[in-house]
Amino acid sequence: MASPEFDSPKEFRIVMDAIFTMMSDDPEMGPKLRDADVPQKFEFDDLDLIVNVRAGAEGEPNLAWEWSDDVGWEPKVSMKMSSQTANKYFQGKENVAIAIARRRIKTGGDVKAALALIPITKPIYARYRDWLQDEYPHLLV
Repeated sequence: MASPEFDSPKEFRIVMDAIFTMMSDDPEMGPKLRDADVPQKFEFDDLDLIVNVRAGAEGEPNLAWEWSDDVGWEPKVSMKMSSQTANKYFQGKENVAIAIARRRIKTGGDVKAALALIPITKPIYARYRDWLQDEYPHLLV
């Protein structure tokens, strides 16, 4: 069975913005992600989209992100994947280490730092699936 697809790049951005907001606002995840301070660049090659994510600065939410490759910070790690792979990952249905080994995710930079974030972000899987059930059930894996 094929992975569910986003209806448009706009829908993908709405969904990813929601995920980043959930993680940033979470009282457990948000501060831990800020403290980890691992700027990341995600490229979604099937939709021709790039988002750069960093720890929030003083007075900002825990995470800050821009849908651009032209940002004022350097990513510590970059990951290139399809929107379907990202969707599966945030639902807990894609193992990052296996996806990297099988080239579903192509990486650069400090991959070890990115992998260290997985235990922090694990609680997002159930929250994302619950949110999809209500808002975008066609994306459930």
